[in-house]
Amino acid sequence: MLNWRRDPDYERRMHELAIRMQQTENEILRVRSDRARIEKETLRIEKEIEQLRAENAREKALSASIRRLCFPPESSSIPVTSTVPD
Repeated sequence: MLNWRRDPDYERRMHELAIRMQQTENEILRVRSDRARIEKETLRIEKEIEQLRAENAREKALSASIRRLCFPPESSSIPVTSTVPD
């Protein structure tokens, strides 16, 4: 003959377990959502960095052209020494 007694805390523990499982599932969904948001933001920032690098390269090329056209080497502020003897 079996000597079986009902566990009085069984239903409470099962309810707590169900609550913990739901909390865990919610946390997993939140982490996945955060990860997707972070990946999207990372891609946006990487594109922005590429655009800034292209703009910086263009600015450097324009600055070099401006310096070459507006300030040719012959316009140097260093005085040229006279080759005519006194």
